[in-house]
Amino acid sequence: MKIAILSRDGSLYSTKRLKETGVERGHDVFVIDHLRCYMDITAHSPKVLYQGKPLVDIDAVIPRIGASSTFYGTAVVRQFEIMGVFTANTSQAISRSRDKLRCLQILSRRGIGLPVTGFAHSTKDIDGLIELVGGTPLVIKLLEGTQGIGVVLAETDQAAKSVIEAFRGLDANILVQEYIKEAKGMDIRCFVVGEKVVASMKRQGAPGEFRSNLHRGGTAEKLRLTPEERSTAIRAAKAMGLRVAGVDLLRSNHGPVVMEVNSSPGLEGIEQATGVDVAGKIMAFVEKSAQEKSPRGANAEGSQDRIKY
Repeated sequence: MKIAILSRDGSLYSTKRLKETGVERGHDVFVIDHLRCYMDITAHSPKVLYQGKPLVDIDAVIPRIGASSTFYGTAVVRQFEIMGVFTANTSQAISRSRDKLRCLQILSRRGIGLPVTGFAHSTKDIDGLIELVGGTPLVIKLLEGTQGIGVVLAETDQAAKSVIEAFRGLDANILVQEYIKEAKGMDIRCFVVGEKVVASMKRQGAPGEFRSNLHRGGTAEKLRLTPEERSTAIRAAKAMGLRVAGVDLLRSNHGPVVMEVNSSPGLEGIEQATGVDVAGKIMAFVEKSAQEKSPRGANAEGSQDRIKY
């Protein structure tokens, strides 16, 4: 099979592992910088071009789209979809999960456990917003934040008001969530492929740090999920429409709650913590799904000037 990995940096651990695993399984795997792709948007012969030549005869695409390039990256994924190419995650699912507010609203509609969350536009409603989530301490999140950046724990009402006013003064959109004290700085990353959790780990925040992100000094180790946690992770990924996802949970007094659903979860931390070949699980899923997909009609075009790898 011919498989394209959409990634800005081929030296990243996740990108390298996927490429190496695909090659070991006998596939022609190559990395494409999606921001260097350009598109021919026509009714009868849609194309994605790279280095001046059309990308053709591709059986599958694995998107590794960073948050900063979501708009253009999903446009490239969507173009491959129009061409009939199987994509490990669809453009719509990536867009859904990247919009934190939309993501939570979809999960809420599906009855999936969430922290109590508030969203408002005017700073005149701060008091009501704080009361809505149960008072302080509470967590304030930038909608555009990633890897724990733009996430603030406010211990008092005055601190919460100051942070909210500061963010809104910069015209930044924020969420306000209840602080799950009983989690004690620990969260759970569930790695979902297809409709199965293939690996799971707990992440513990560094001393004095309520955020458990590994990028912020957190530690990770293998964890056995409860049936409810496993079901919640699968349902959350399915609600987003994601075939490959990292679902982050907290253990609360009222059961597991979903904090985030990630469409491009990193492989390094979870593979090292669990010893599971997650890249192999993804590649096996892509193989099976692409083979089951109906033949593509558009990729027969332009065979005389194909880009080679």
